[in-house]
Amino acid sequence: MRRIFPVLLSLPTLFTVPAHAQVPGAAIDVQHYTFALQLNDVNNNIKGQATVAIKFLKNTGEFNLNLVKKNSTGKGMLVSAVTENGKKLKFVQDSDAVKIYAGAKLNSIHSYKLSYAGVPADGLIISTNKFGHRTFFGDNWPNRAHNWLPCVDHPADKATVEFVVTAPDHYQVISNGLKIKEQTLPGHAKLTHWREAALLPTKVMVIGVANFAIGHPGNVGKIPVYTYVFPENKEAGFKSYAVAKEILPFFIEKVGPYSYEKLANVQSKTIFGGMENASAIFYFEESVNAPGIEELMAHEIAHQWFGDGASEKNFWHLWLSEGFATYMTNLYLENKYGADTLRKRLTLDRKMVLRFEQKRLTPVVDTAVNSNYMQLLNDNSYQKGGWVLHMLRRKLGDNLFWKGIRNYYAKYRGGNANTDDLRQVMEQTSGQDLKQFFNQWLRTAGHPDLSITWHYDADKNIADINIVQKQAIVYEFPLQVTLDGELHNISIKDKTTTVQFPVKAKPTTVIADPDVNLLGSFEVTAN
Repeated sequence: MRRIFPVLLSLPTLFTVPAHAQVPGAAIDVQHYTFALQLNDVNNNIKGQATVAIKFLKNTGEFNLNLVKKNSTGKGMLVSAVTENGKKLKFVQDSDAVKIYAGAKLNSIHSYKLSYAGVPADGLIISTNKFGHRTFFGDNWPNRAHNWLPCVDHPADKATVEFVVTAPDHYQVISNGLKIKEQTLPGHAKLTHWREAALLPTKVMVIGVANFAIGHPGNVGKIPVYTYVFPENKEAGFKSYAVAKEILPFFIEKVGPYSYEKLANVQSKTIFGGMENASAIFYFEESVNAPGIEELMAHEIAHQWFGDGASEKNFWHLWLSEGFATYMTNLYLENKYGADTLRKRLTLDRKMVLRFEQKRLTPVVDTAVNSNYMQLLNDNSYQKGGWVLHMLRRKLGDNLFWKGIRNYYAKYRGGNANTDDLRQVMEQTSGQDLKQFFNQWLRTAGHPDLSITWHYDADKNIADINIVQKQAIVYEFPLQVTLDGELHNISIKDKTTTVQFPVKAKPTTVIADPDVNLLGSFEVTAN
């Protein structure tokens, strides 16, 4: 997803088998969800029936599904019945989960129905849009889905999903996958059925219910691209969202096949700048007129590969989602507008990372965060994660970098990965040992802070350059320096590095990292 910033509103592969992950020690693996939901205009109470197909990973007599229970404020979901093949099962609901008592053996698959109702405490945002019209929008990231959906609310448990929504007939309903049915019902009601065949984490399973103007700017290959905006913003929304048709082919060509059967871009009430719900991306209300709409859409569309297709195993590895989407946006814009655009964006991203360090010094893979995952929506996960990919690209070269990215996506499409999984794929692709690179940039807090002094020896026509790493932990990296525009490469491995370069005269300008390829800070002085 994209946070809202004041300025933005900004070949064959080595692997073919999807890799799956579960929460360590998990007893169940959800295979499929069907959520039948009833919405109304009288109040915010929703009625639901969830059918959950579960594969058991161990012999058990009970298991849990996440669901927020009705609390003292009157918000939350109350389960009235749980059945299997029509037989009622014993269950106990606490504040955050439903414990279901049902015997099952290892590798067996069972289907359970949960009937429930209530006013969502979160997750499904029932509100009015800026025009005063009632709307319903799922907004599940990071683990808010279980405020309105009985589920395993963790990115490691991916499943296919269907939404069968009954609502007043003046609404249109958008969701993941393909619309397979739309039926008029008595009493000015309408049933809309969407089905997603790709495996998704719950964070990107959603519905959007509102009065929409719906556009179809065209197809990318066989993939239809749609626009859903509020009717009052139809002209602006249809125009600005149409850039999706330019973005989608770039990622298909560079990364791999698009996993979903359509792409819908939706004006919504998401609390984020954009939310990468699979095949049904939600954007904030003012996005239709935002000057940064192209980069915002590129970010969310990139997530369809990174975060949705290949998902992180847990939120400590969020940079595999947000860092990828950040850098893939930069690469899309570099491809369209040129290398100078990339350098400008990297310069800005670097400033954001260094500024964030002043507030919170922590590694990108931040294992100290165990509950409030919203705090991971920071410049480490986004901008520093993107910077790590940029430095990896420069280290490997474009051909090996893109080959590695394609291999990574091919292996983990439909599954989950962590940072070491990415490292291993890039090592297999490149033939290089990348442990030190990954450890210093992703598991170590901080950055290289360099004091660079230079001296001109007139007798020898030599420039002596001394580089000192001022930070406590010594990094290894290539440093580029220009002397009057002439580029020199320096390998930095020690606390202090001294090099000499022949020159014709005393340099007038000495510039560190002229092409913006190092996440570091520099102080250059003549001695």
